[in-house]
Amino acid sequence: MAIMRRVRRLHPPGRLCLRVFAATLFVIAALSAHAQTAPRDNAFTLHGGLRDGGSFFDAASNRKLRLDGSGTFAVSLDLGLDGARQLQFHVSQQRSDLQISAATGASGSATRLPLTVTYLHLGGTNFFDGPIGRGPYVLGGVGATLLRPGTSEYATELRPSLNLGLGYQLPLGERVALRFEARGYFTLIDSSGGLFCDGGCTLSIRGDGFTQADVQIGVSIRF
Repeated sequence: MAIMRRVRRLHPPGRLCLRVFAATLFVIAALSAHAQTAPRDNAFTLHGGLRDGGSFFDAASNRKLRLDGSGTFAVSLDLGLDGARQLQFHVSQQRSDLQISAATGASGSATRLPLTVTYLHLGGTNFFDGPIGRGPYVLGGVGATLLRPGTSEYATELRPSLNLGLGYQLPLGERVALRFEARGYFTLIDSSGGLFCDGGCTLSIRGDGFTQADVQIGVSIRF
């Protein structure tokens, strides 16, 4: 992942994130234009829920570093492709703390590193029974995970990721519905000890992958 580290140094994380976002919007526009002849059923959804933390490993001590479970919020834009499927752009964010052991002292105390986890995914939904907007559905997407530490000592990381899940949509009227979703996330880390390090950091984190899962409820507006 030396290339990824070079990219991070050449492009500020915020600018790189904006480029990923712009490229994803371009793909959405192209695919939705391709589906103009199909019946349309679009929706915008605001989600809130709880996400389990996931974990990394300290390369020096081989101890697990646990990310605290916490609340999460998300937005999704769904564009109808046919009678049962939607193209989906999903953005989800969690603010939490990574529990890291203190570097000195024998008290066993621990310090916390603030960490924001943001997923930017392009995917879709497929309703089992059709039509769109009612009943159970399967969902998924691929894209990127932005891992942003809360201190300047550590660098922001952008890594590829995917999600898979199940949902259920309960209509409350012609245009409003509730969505209940459970998703699992996998982020490819592939780090032997340099994750978040951009020179001079005291913590060495390694790992092949980073997994999380959440449950969410959302209010969906159809248009």
